[in-house]
Formats: sequence, structure tokens, C-alpha cells
Amino acid sequence: MRKLYSLLTTVVLIGLVSAANAQDGLSGLIKSSPADATKLLNSYAMPLFKGLGVDQNSGWNNTAETKKTLHFDVRITTSVAFISSADKTFDVTKIGLSNHVRPADASQTIAPTFGGQKNNGPLLNIYDDNGQKVSSFNMPAGVISVIPAPQVQVTVGLPQNTDITLRAIPKITLSNDVGSVSMIGFGLKHDIMQDIAGKTAGKLIPFDLAVAIGYSHLNLRKPLTVNPDDGAQPKDSQQSTDFSNQHLEGNFNSFMGQVIISKKLLAFTPFLAVGYNTTSANVTAVGNYPVTTGGTLLASTYTTFTNPVSISENVVSGARADIGFQLNLGFFRVYTSYTQAQYKSVNAGIGFGM
Repeated sequence: MRKLYSLLTTVVLIGLVSAANAQDGLSGLIKSSPADATKLLNSYAMPLFKGLGVDQNSGWNNTAETKKTLHFDVRITTSVAFISSADKTFDVTKIGLSNHVRPADASQTIAPTFGGQKNNGPLLNIYDDNGQKVSSFNMPAGVISVIPAPQVQVTVGLPQNTDITLRAIPKITLSNDVGSVSMIGFGLKHDIMQDIAGKTAGKLIPFDLAVAIGYSHLNLRKPLTVNPDDGAQPKDSQQSTDFSNQHLEGNFNSFMGQVIISKKLLAFTPFLAVGYNTTSANVTAVGNYPVTTGGTLLASTYTTFTNPVSISENVVSGARADIGFQLNLGFFRVYTSYTQAQYKSVNAGIGFGM
């Protein structure tokens, strides 16, 4: 089981994070002032943030039935969120950029997001305070239109028809270039039918009904590489030339609450759940970043900005519905579900328990 989880996690994270690293898209966005860079990175990466949020809130439960005291199950699953068509592009002229950043061609303003097509976006020019062009860069191509995330979780039955769940991704550093990811979360589920009908609930009511909550915290760290433009010199002696600690640091806090109804049919248990979920994202570009801000007849000059990008947003907020099943084959378990939320997503996995 441990080897399977390690393999699953490595494949999923390499596919997601190394793809972003190969495109170097996030680094390429920090080419303008902090305010403009923040707006560009936020618009480009928002589908990634949303997808991670939807994934974090998925796969918590596949039945309303709670476990007997100290009975347990261990599961390894993967959630995959599908980026919506509306979030695959954005208009660079509609996100509030300053006059320092403008499209080179006024008719070319639609850029791909992280989940868009794998073609470079429009060329953007950077201007100084005098309106002189000092640099330019292309908006990066899209990377991937699905956002995968693995989870491992352990659920233990408590007294009073209640389950407690712990889920985690142990910190995994894929490489110095790709970065690392980790997650921790916990959840509770309570069978309310027992509260309504008492111990005879199983005989009187032909289904299980429960309420559940889940909270998770995900950390994502990805190295960045932003060097001065060719030939650019520091604006003055006050500008730092140490660009060695550049990285993107993201913290995602997700919460979901749901009502679950299920019916056990021998080894097969279908379920339906409705509820609410939310995810807040706090993302910072840490380190020193050189941004070309002026020039002379001989060379362009750059200003060094420290921690220029800081994003704090509620990226997921709204209703969600889940449908799926759990299959119990003795000690072995199979789980699958489909979710309709800010993005559509699927979750599937295996486990064991009693």
C-alpha cells in the first residue's frame, strides 16, 4: 500500500508540477511591477488554484453509514478536477493592468490560463514612466486542463455513531527544480438517523443519513527563475543582485460540509451528498526579482522587487453535489465518486478496512 501511494503521488505530482516547470510560465509572468505581476499571475494561475481547492474537498466520504467503535478503513484515492472552458483563457486588457503593461498588438489580447491551450499568449510590452518601451514578454502557454491531487486517509469509528478521519500527503520534494507539496486534513461524520429514530433506525428506515465536515491545509512550493533581461544593469547601487531564493509559496485552506444519504445493498453502497465548500488561497512569490523599469542609450536598467506577488483570495465558494459508491469486498474496498462544484471532478481509489 505504501509503495502504491508513493508511485501514485509521484506520477500525479510530476505530471502537474513538472509540466509547469517545463513551461516556465509562472516565472515568465514576473516581468513587470508588483501590482501588474500579481494581476497577471493571479489570472493565469487561478484555474490551478480552483482545481486544487475542488480536489481537496473531494473524496472524503462514500457512505452515510458510520463505523462501529474502533473499526477503521485506510484508503488511497486520487481526485481530478476538470477546468471549465470559461477558465481556459482571459483578456489581458480586462484585469486592471497599469499603462506600463500593454499588448503589442491591440487585436491580440486573449491569453491562455494554466488550463488553456499550449500556445504562447499575446506579446506584452513594458513601458517606463516616460512612456518609452523598455522590455517585452509573451504570456506563457497553458499547461494542463485537469488538476490531479492524491490523498491518503484513515477513518476510525468513535462512540455515538461518529467517524473521525485524518487525511494527508506527506511532504514530498520531487527535485530542487520541481518543488514540493504536502497536505494535512481532518474530518468528522455523524449518523443523524440514530439520533432521530434511536437504535431501531436500521429496522425502521431503509437508508442511512449523515452530516459530515472536512478541513484540509495544503502547502505548495515551486522554485522560480527570473533573471535580469539580457544586458540589463541595476538601476542604482541600492538594487539587490541576489536572485538565489526565488520561489512560489502557496497555502490552501479548504472546508466542506455535506449531508449524505446512502443505501447498503449487500457489498454495494451507492450514495448521494449535497453541501457547501470553500477554499482560500494565499500565494506569494518569495525572493528578489529584477524587473526592467528604464534604460539609457547604452543599456536597460532594472529595479529589484522583494516578494513582489502576494495573492490572497477565496478561490472556491459555493454549493457542491457528489454521487458515487463504495464496494466492500471482504477486507478490500473500492471507492469512486463524481462531483459537481466550481469544477466538475472525479475521485477514485482503493483501500482496506473493517
